[in-house]
Amino acid sequence: MSENANNDKNDLLNALNSVNEVKVGDVVTGEVLAKDDNQQLIVGIEGSGVEGVVPPRELSSDQSVDDIKQGDKLKLVVTSRIGSDKEGGSFLLSSKRLETRKVWDELAEKSKNGETITAKVSQAVKGGLVVDAGVRGFVPASMISDHYVDDLNQFKGQDLELKIIEIDPIENRLILSHKAIVQAAKAEEREKLMQTLHEGDIVEGTVARLTSFGAFVDLGGMDGLVHVSQIAYERVDKPSDVLKVGQTVKVKVLSVDFDRNRISLSIKQTLPEPWDGIEEKAPVGSVLEGTVKRLVDFGAFVEVFPGVEGLVHISQIAHEHIDTPADVLKVGEKIKVKVLDVDTDRKRLALSIKALTDAPEGEDKPKKSNKRPSRPSRQSHNRPISNAPEEETGFTLGDIIGDELKKSGNNDDDDNK
Repeated sequence: MSENANNDKNDLLNALNSVNEVKVGDVVTGEVLAKDDNQQLIVGIEGSGVEGVVPPRELSSDQSVDDIKQGDKLKLVVTSRIGSDKEGGSFLLSSKRLETRKVWDELAEKSKNGETITAKVSQAVKGGLVVDAGVRGFVPASMISDHYVDDLNQFKGQDLELKIIEIDPIENRLILSHKAIVQAAKAEEREKLMQTLHEGDIVEGTVARLTSFGAFVDLGGMDGLVHVSQIAYERVDKPSDVLKVGQTVKVKVLSVDFDRNRISLSIKQTLPEPWDGIEEKAPVGSVLEGTVKRLVDFGAFVEVFPGVEGLVHISQIAHEHIDTPADVLKVGEKIKVKVLDVDTDRKRLALSIKALTDAPEGEDKPKKSNKRPSRPSRQSHNRPISNAPEEETGFTLGDIIGDELKKSGNNDDDDNK
């Protein structure tokens, strides 16, 4: 065999053997040879002697099949092999996946260095958020915030700062957390709060959560509790009746215990005192409209202004005798009352319903009788007075009993005259 024939044979063998040098996952340079009927690029893999195919869908985001010309050279990654024989075999190539590989490499480097990334939320799905970080990332619902989030759709379209929790390019798995960012920011804010927040301060906060016993208000780095009794001067049954999550409120700091992560707050104490100016708002002799708030054995407590209740003694409910206030009044009922007495120091209002109605005809002053009137029974004075603690009503049991004893004593004097 001639020398030229041997050289040609060796060149052919070398060309055939070079196919083995192209492996799935390799990054190669491909020269565009042609476009087929499906707009796929036929490229020659540089230094290999074999060809590859680049479908339009496998071009990177900044490439268009219409802009690519014959002879152009592209950086590509080998994604799979087409055909099995060495001589006729070729490869599926992609510049899009090469671009994605670079993103994964950058993300892996950021994860290694503890760096955060910023990504836009593209979709809210069951269980979390899908974000675009150059590759698809996922934020589980438990890693979105440091508290429960009811509506995930509120984050759609937002750019979130995220910490990389798990990264696996082979499985296309990228797990991210925004909660970690929130917690880190709050820890920093908490340190500032510890230096600046003191008992007695009046500050603004945001209602973060509502419970049956109160409202948690975010002061920036730490939540404080406004107990239900500190929301308003008037009685509040449920915090959700008067407050909403996300609402900005002004609060007074009642106590601070950073060691136990406890801050007690009051909204009520930032509001005007309801008894201020009560003599002008409810002068003796004035007629007011109120709401029956509570019924007790000795009368009815009527709210005439928010946070201001007065007592209608049972003797001031009606001209005729009644056994209990519940016989004629109902809790929640709107009624007219006349102010009999105002005690600003002790925060008491004495009210009357009877004074606004005429006495029935023929009901004059009771005739004198030789029969000695009976004193109020001991049993009647020992009746439990429900829902009437002194600090809430301003009236003590002694006040009520004392009045009754005075009346009884006066009757005795009349009889002795």
